[in-house]
Amino acid sequence: MNMISDYVNRAAITGVFLIGIGCSLTAQSAVREYWVAAERVSWNYAPSAQNLIEPTDGLGVWGQTLTYTKYRYIGYADGSYSTPLPQPASMGILGPQLRAVVGDTLKIHFMNKTDRPLSMHPHGVLYDKDNEGADGGAGASVAPGARYTYTWVADAAAGPGPADPSSIVWLYHSHVMAEEEMNLGLIGTLVITRKGMARSASNPMPRDVDQEFTTLFMIFNEEESKESGLKHTINGRIFGNLDGYEARLGKRVRWHVAALGNEQDNHTVHWHGQTVLAHGRRTDVIEVLPASMISVDMVPRSPGDWLLHCHVNDHMLAGMSARWRVLP
Repeated sequence: MNMISDYVNRAAITGVFLIGIGCSLTAQSAVREYWVAAERVSWNYAPSAQNLIEPTDGLGVWGQTLTYTKYRYIGYADGSYSTPLPQPASMGILGPQLRAVVGDTLKIHFMNKTDRPLSMHPHGVLYDKDNEGADGGAGASVAPGARYTYTWVADAAAGPGPADPSSIVWLYHSHVMAEEEMNLGLIGTLVITRKGMARSASNPMPRDVDQEFTTLFMIFNEEESKESGLKHTINGRIFGNLDGYEARLGKRVRWHVAALGNEQDNHTVHWHGQTVLAHGRRTDVIEVLPASMISVDMVPRSPGDWLLHCHVNDHMLAGMSARWRVLP
């Protein structure tokens, strides 16, 4: 018996299973099921065709071509893969946000609807070789039209540490040809909540925050060596074209921040008008490197429409900015 099967079997005998949609609960843990497909899509980096941050500046060379063929992870309601799950506009190009509580097991039913072999490789959680989604093993390469079920465990080492907030973010992405596939858009996030801090047995979101937002800072390279093809994005949008970041004054907000890319993707993430708490440090700028992730907390103290952007000058000028709103 491998370590994953042993972990799941030990979890299963801790209580009676209560079968629900996508979630089998025990007295101590849950087996949470997700259905995810990889699909080929058309993606527009600036649907408004405008610079919504500085309208008089326009989109510059970065607006020469806005729409490209991309590949995305799409969440579905069940194994028929016929009913896509709703996705917040603020998630942009990102795949479905997977969630678990420390002690839970995740069953990810993956279907490859594209024309190339792909996978799902997670950061942070416990898996064996067949469930790594990379570097050999049964799940390392899922052929076009094929399906594979990954089993990942949110053990204690996958959950928040002593200095972390009650939930933390990890990335997942395809890893057959990792650099190329991340650039295609095959990226998502996985949030693990501290044991005892979930809103309920069936809802793994943390109960000590009112809202959670997710941001990926990444330069997508669409045209090798051409500046016009370097899309400096937040969740796959440029120049303020990302919608959906809306919070309320005095409410508890958690921001899950990540970065991917190459040596250019060293980002200093800046919130205007507010501050965040990052591992006990009060700041309004945090640093993220490629494949790094951090979760920070905020209580908005000033209403209005505010900038969220990378403070690296070149990135800011190239469109790595969004607006977010604090309602009174």
